[in-house]
Amino acid sequence: MSKVFPDAASALAGLLHDDMTIAAGGFGLCGIPENLIAALRDSGVKGLTIVGNNAGVDDFGMGLLLKTRQVRRVLASYVGENKEFERQVLGGELQLELVPQGTLAERLRAGGAGIPGFYTRTALGTRLAEGKETKVFDGREYVLEPAIRADVSLVKAWKGDRAGNLVYRRTARNFNPMIATCGRVCVAEVEELVETGALDPDQIHTPGIYVDRIIQGPRYEKRIEFRTVRGSAAAKKETPVRELMARRAARELRDGYYVNLGIGIPTLVANFIPPGMNVTLQSENGLLGIGPFPAEDQVDADLINAGKQTITTVPGSAFFSSSDSFAMIRGGHIDLSILGALEVAENGDIANWMVPGKMVKGPGGAMDLVAGVKRVVAVMEHCAKDGSPKILRECTLPVTGRGVVNLIITDLAVFAVRDGGGLTLTELHPGVMLDEVLAKTGVPFQVALVAG
Repeated sequence: MSKVFPDAASALAGLLHDDMTIAAGGFGLCGIPENLIAALRDSGVKGLTIVGNNAGVDDFGMGLLLKTRQVRRVLASYVGENKEFERQVLGGELQLELVPQGTLAERLRAGGAGIPGFYTRTALGTRLAEGKETKVFDGREYVLEPAIRADVSLVKAWKGDRAGNLVYRRTARNFNPMIATCGRVCVAEVEELVETGALDPDQIHTPGIYVDRIIQGPRYEKRIEFRTVRGSAAAKKETPVRELMARRAARELRDGYYVNLGIGIPTLVANFIPPGMNVTLQSENGLLGIGPFPAEDQVDADLINAGKQTITTVPGSAFFSSSDSFAMIRGGHIDLSILGALEVAENGDIANWMVPGKMVKGPGGAMDLVAGVKRVVAVMEHCAKDGSPKILRECTLPVTGRGVVNLIITDLAVFAVRDGGGLTLTELHPGVMLDEVLAKTGVPFQVALVAG
């Protein structure tokens, strides 16, 4: 039987029904099966459970299905920039199971590999681990996470052949390889469909055994969420205070480090890597070796960072799946992670993924990062917009990780988190007085200012 179908609608024919579970590849809008999603919307099926890293944006990607109210439940890592998604969740119109990004990737991989579940340190002690079984290995506690299986998997590749073998391009690989394996039926769409044997067997990322149906997409918009180029207006708008914090964070870098930078202020750290220092930046959507923002003529929709910004590579860069990315993170191969925060507690707890009843961004990769990397630096404003302190005795917001932060850098000062808990003020930024820091910090701290 031929696996090749003439279009998306025929490829989905006979597979769809109400109340089914559909997993779809992509990260943000990068590597999403555009044509299959449109055909899924046009089919009119409803009551869907959709699984994927995120649900696109309001008018593109899986967000199209939210707009037409075809979705009942979502399993995702990140709500992100989809305002309709967030509105439906906050309004109680949509069931949402938030899953840390690395855990989601591994649950999908496990589902396709016949592994019913696995234990992980990610999310331990947080709201997302409540009610789950835990077990101690080598003196450390782990959370049991179940595998994910879907009725139908939808994936997007760069090239494919008539046997179903797939090749992905750059960071468009992301979740597609795992999702290709976790469905009882996998339907793939490709930009270029070639004859069997035309692809180099050594370059195939998903073997055809996993792919049941395949189409060549007639067109691809390949929309870019954040088109970021060198010298852009966004880059020029950066404030001196944000740059000061990024410069200070860059002093935590060491030669030979593998480093993951969170979105927001942490992304600026890449601008201040000391000359001659060899630092390799890792992005959890599947890139090791992040280069600078591209020139206008270098922009590539298949090459983005974890903040969905367009970027470039450097000599020695490598692309891989989201599952491989989080294996690096959970396995302790990343030396340093620099993250933004909503709150940090004196014992090193960090909260940075939601404000109950007001904002649901999702954990993304942060829970995996704080549980797996060797050192965590939190970079944030010292106070919230209402003037309340963000450094507290205990976090009031849902926690991302327990006792994980080693250093706090704010717009006023730098604090070290002591082993066993407690803060030591080590630096004041230029022009900042100790009395101001005392007044704006929600917890007592020791003072051991470092000269210079």
